Amino acid sequence: MKRVMMRVAYDGTDYCGWQFQPGAPTVEGVLNQALSELLGETIVVTGASRTDSGVHALGNVAVFDTETRIPPEKISYALNQRLPEDIVVQESGEVAPDFHPRHCNSTKTYEYRILNREFPLPTERRDSYFTYRKLDVKIMQDAAKYVIGTHDFASFCSAHAQTETTVRTVYDCTVKQTGDMICIRVTGAGFLYNMVRIIAGTLLEIGCGARKPEEMKDIIAACDRSAAGPTAPAHGLTMIGIEFEKNPLLITRTSFQ
Repeated sequence: MKRVMMRVAYDGTDYCGWQFQPGAPTVEGVLNQALSELLGETIVVTGASRTDSGVHALGNVAVFDTETRIPPEKISYALNQRLPEDIVVQESGEVAPDFHPRHCNSTKTYEYRILNREFPLPTERRDSYFTYRKLDVKIMQDAAKYVIGTHDFASFCSAHAQTETTVRTVYDCTVKQTGDMICIRVTGAGFLYNMVRIIAGTLLEIGCGARKPEEMKDIIAACDRSAAGPTAPAHGLTMIGIEFEKNPLLITRTSFQ
């Protein structure tokens, strides 16, 4: 028995999130079925981040146990032949039998994309949120600085979320504009349910002048969900990737094969 880790990219538009749900299309469900058929055994993957319906990923991480003789680093090639085009495994390899992607030190990065122009662009509709209201990127940048650090982020956690603590550490929070696209990128040790989307929704309100940037400090201090802005729509959010404190792969590929 060996444990295999995969980095998975997907367009979440047509899925009801990552986590398996009976009778609903999910990324986890598709991976379980394709792996089980490929390896000839019942496979159940465990994901590092259970992204919501409509959320995308460039590098979510999942592990599974298998008896297969297929070299772990080759599983990605064989599996991609069986997956739909909106799910692609970017890498696979063997990890220690006790490695669990949710139970070790890691850094996660998410990006929220906002298309800010007079009219929407059809080619950007699946992975960015469109608004015609002119956003002031400078004051959004000023507000984003307050998010950095270790805080109680209860104001940025959806109601009824089950968690032992709402304290989280954010290493970086930036707002950058390239042409008509504004990208909010947040990196941290971990995130609460809908935390990044609520940060994005609050920065959107600040950017259009409904709030002042310095209000972000008071919103955090309030520890009250009603103090923050709305939860931004899911389709604008992409998990960029997860970096672990120590590389979990037992064999690391050094070049493209």
